[in-house]
Amino acid sequence: MSRLVVVSNRVAAVKQSRPGAEGGLAVAVRAALRARGGIWFGWSGKVLERDYGQPTLTQAGKITYATIDMTQRDYDEYYVGFANSTLWPLFHYRLDLAEFAQRTWAGYQRVNTLFAHRLQPMLEDTDVVWVHDYHFLLLAEILRSAGCKQKMGFFLHIPWPSLEVLLALPQHREIVKALCAYDLLGFQTVDHLHCFQDYIRREAGGEIGDDGTIKVFGRALKAQAFPIGIDTEMFAQMAVESEDSKQVHRLLESLGKRDLMIGVDRLDYSKGLIKRVEAFEHLLAAYPDNRGKVVFLQINPPSRSDVADYIDMKRELEATAGHVNGTFAEYDWMPIRYLNKSFSRRVLSGFFRVSRVGLVTPLRDGMNLVAKEFVAAQSEKDPGVLVLSRFAGAARELDGALIVNPYDVEGVAERMQEALTMPLGARQERWRSMYKSIAENDVTAWRENFLQTLQKSGRTR
Repeated sequence: MSRLVVVSNRVAAVKQSRPGAEGGLAVAVRAALRARGGIWFGWSGKVLERDYGQPTLTQAGKITYATIDMTQRDYDEYYVGFANSTLWPLFHYRLDLAEFAQRTWAGYQRVNTLFAHRLQPMLEDTDVVWVHDYHFLLLAEILRSAGCKQKMGFFLHIPWPSLEVLLALPQHREIVKALCAYDLLGFQTVDHLHCFQDYIRREAGGEIGDDGTIKVFGRALKAQAFPIGIDTEMFAQMAVESEDSKQVHRLLESLGKRDLMIGVDRLDYSKGLIKRVEAFEHLLAAYPDNRGKVVFLQINPPSRSDVADYIDMKRELEATAGHVNGTFAEYDWMPIRYLNKSFSRRVLSGFFRVSRVGLVTPLRDGMNLVAKEFVAAQSEKDPGVLVLSRFAGAARELDGALIVNPYDVEGVAERMQEALTMPLGARQERWRSMYKSIAENDVTAWRENFLQTLQKSGRTR
């Protein structure tokens, strides 16, 4: 079996914390590396005054964890700049927030080149290289230019935008051409795949065969949808165990007999948080019987606190939630509990389990695993209802959710009301359909499907 080399912006900790603490991707990648042996390569998370050279290597069984540091200039131009101020907003259809600067593009190229040059000496001829996400769109082309012939796959965790949106990026051709140096490209949904294929046909003048083979820029590669999953069984068991935790008991005691609606999202403008709060406000206004009987718990772990757009959004969200509470709160009831802090996945699984409604309403999302975690956490006997944005990749799989347009505030409020009043039999039927889907298409199936497809791929040059 070929050795596996995983490249991601951040690398999981060498020493694992207790079971369930890590996200599904980290669990899946670590399991694959343990089985095959290999390297997990990425940024250390450290920002230093100057580049200190070679990667730091830590051996743990058959896995080598290899990390490199970043200078302040690289961090500002590559990470804060092009990756998160250009690619992230553009790929999430926020052209109004995307910044286009040659300085940050140069930084992105420079850091991709740095990673490639540090990785290359560690590669063996028979390795299989699996690169993750928008931070490393250029990596394969740089490695190919250096003579690397290993099988290389790339998986994009965020959406791939439509042709018209992507064309706003001045470097769109250079980026797509670089991506085509991979042997296999993985996207979250068929919709994202079709957007990429649209670019290949209409802008790049390439061809797409009946078997999905793409021929463009003098290269041949495969592109396919691989919807990522969660460790469904583990998360479901964790939720059962967490239901008896002190945190869940405190939450239930504070609620009394009120129904709980929950949203858990990184503090990010792609998540539709302000629209969600406005929808909840409309629910209380249009259906006054919910006043005093429903609590909306919104949990937002801090994210990218050094990016100006996120700072502004945090202020706006706090003001919007405060307005709703100021309008509707009573001396013994606060409609919105807004927590800008982090909780462990174990605690969150318990919160999900006791919630009547899960709110996952992003304006655009590659997949959104919180939706799948909410489903996994539910009790078969008395499951909650998932209200899910049509613009989340998960909506393609979770047909038992109440699908909404997050821009339609009144429509989302109507679905909230439907979720709160849905009979038990309908809730169970919807839940069974969704649980079956996430159990069959879990994170292990996703990983093996991608790697097996990559292993079978070949290059034509």
